[in-house]
Amino acid sequence: MSTSPPIPLPYLAAYPAGLQEQVRGLMAKPHGVRDWLLRRHPEPHQLRTDKALYGYVDNLKNDHLRKAGTIHKVVYDNKVHIVRNALGTHTRRTVVQGSRLNARHEIRIAALFRQAPEAFLRMIAVHELAHLREMDHDKAFYSLCTYMEPDYHQHEFEVRLYLSHVEAGGERLWGAGGGEGR
Repeated sequence: MSTSPPIPLPYLAAYPAGLQEQVRGLMAKPHGVRDWLLRRHPEPHQLRTDKALYGYVDNLKNDHLRKAGTIHKVVYDNKVHIVRNALGTHTRRTVVQGSRLNARHEIRIAALFRQAPEAFLRMIAVHELAHLREMDHDKAFYSLCTYMEPDYHQHEFEVRLYLSHVEAGGERLWGAGGGEGR
């Protein structure tokens, strides 16, 4: 009797082996991950346009980081996940205006999250906003993330679980054709 190799979990590699085994067990069941995620997050958010996304992220910034710099652009980007292997990016550019230098902040969120639960979008937005204050992914950075979103780490795990599900050939949930037959 041959055993199949374990399901690779690149998005969950930093998590404890016991948790990875639980995820593999869930992924081995038909619709295991799908049903678990849809129970926790039955509906996608309604922020489909870049303008709505900008308003959402700007409100988060104003609620938690009032003294941080102005965000000049927030968009969904089809290339973020493919090109940079990231879920979102925060770009800080310096622009010369006369004799002054001004910083321009841009946030790009992977288009995959245009149709996802609000908790997933919030986790990514909070992560990118935290880069306004903290550049490195250190203790201060994650403290700021959990200040803005107390369930940040749980949502990050769920996003990583969803990405593992999709990469293993599972259906995209919450999008066109996804999550049917609930």
